[in-house]
Amino acid sequence: MEPHGLVVAAADSTVPAGWVAGYVIGIIIVLVVVALVVPILVLARSIGNEAPKINDALTEAVHNTAPLGALRTTIEHATIIIGGLQRGRARLGG
Repeated sequence: MEPHGLVVAAADSTVPAGWVAGYVIGIIIVLVVVALVVPILVLARSIGNEAPKINDALTEAVHNTAPLGALRTTIEHATIIIGGLQRGRARLGG
C-alpha cells in the first residue's frame, strides 16, 4: 500500500517558498491596514471627545439667539410707530 499524500507532506519538514512568501505578504498587508486604521480611530476618538463641547456650545447658541424669533414682531411694531410719526409730521406740515 502506498502512503497517502498528506502523510508524505507531513513527513517532509521543508516548507515551500511560496507559502513563506504568502505568509510574509499577508503579514505586511495586515500591518499596513493596521497602520492606516489606527490614525483614523485616534481621530475618531478625539472628535468623540469634542462632541459634548460642541453640543453644549450649540445649545448655548440656541438659547442666546432665541430672542431673534421676536424680531419680526419688533419690526412690525416699529413700522407702525414710524407710520404714525410720518402721519404726525405730515399733519404738522413737516
